[in-house]
Amino acid sequence: MAETVTLPGFVNAHSHTFQRSLRGRAAGGDFWAWRELMLAEAERQTPATVRTLYAETYREMRSAGYTAVGEFHYLGLEEARAAVEAAGEAELELVLLLVAYGRGGLPRMRQESVAEYLRQIESLRAGGVRVGLAPHSVRACPRAWLEEIGRFAEAERLPLHIHADEQPREIEECLAEYGCRPIELLERTNCLGRHVTVVHATHADGAELDLLAQSGTTVCACPTTEADLADGFLPAARIEHRRIPLCIGSDSNVRIDPLEELREVEGIARRQTGTRGVFSTERLLCFGADEGGRSLGLESWPDIEVDLEHHSLRGVAPGDVFDALVSSCSADVVASS
Repeated sequence: MAETVTLPGFVNAHSHTFQRSLRGRAAGGDFWAWRELMLAEAERQTPATVRTLYAETYREMRSAGYTAVGEFHYLGLEEARAAVEAAGEAELELVLLLVAYGRGGLPRMRQESVAEYLRQIESLRAGGVRVGLAPHSVRACPRAWLEEIGRFAEAERLPLHIHADEQPREIEECLAEYGCRPIELLERTNCLGRHVTVVHATHADGAELDLLAQSGTTVCACPTTEADLADGFLPAARIEHRRIPLCIGSDSNVRIDPLEELREVEGIARRQTGTRGVFSTERLLCFGADEGGRSLGLESWPDIEVDLEHHSLRGVAPGDVFDALVSSCSADVVASS
């Protein structure tokens, strides 16, 4: 029998790699308390610290079976270029999701205008960097910014990623400012579609999920981070009922294990429905690879090999290997990537 099996590499569609440094430092409080720690960590980053930390973390992703990553980046242009260099060193395919920040956050995160943001995008593209547009959220980007970025992404056929419905307060603020919920605002500003990925959607209601389904928009689930930050539960069963495309991300990198992310997606759906096998193994593996690649606009990325002699697969019948991989294994089952 073969000692390994080859699979498409997993795609990490949403990562804030600098947040790797917050492991073990974020206990207590809520999301908003954690956010203050995160902003302090962001403030101290330089191109040199990004180059070092990202290369280390990207190697960890590579060892875990991720062979491509979408870096949701809001630390500055020189730091963006350092992240690109780090991914090259780690032999990890990277799409730089440059973040638009019109208000809030830190001064270093913000652009003076949406025109300046789009000039930054074009500067990276001119340097050969694969990019996607990433209005941070409806909190950080005014409606006019969302409209302009939505038009640009569609015209240039670039991926567009945005956080939405991660926290109840975000929804309350959107309702107060615009009279609608975040995903409803995205629909009104041309920020939904097959090229768009909404990150989290943990508090999306039925009408918002219908908008995602109708537009073909992808949801990026980050269950280990969503648990760590008390974001809530992915509406997994309702997403599956509507056949909304789904991919995964390591987000804050509290854990770097694509199999754990996939297992949590299925585990959440089981707890929501009281039934097992809400998502088939084939679909879960597709979420981990093909849907992530499509979300980032990738046509190809490296394969991985799984060690069939690994202790977590010993005694598993050949026909049950993929089921066992998703239900029972951790990232150390990856033999090489």
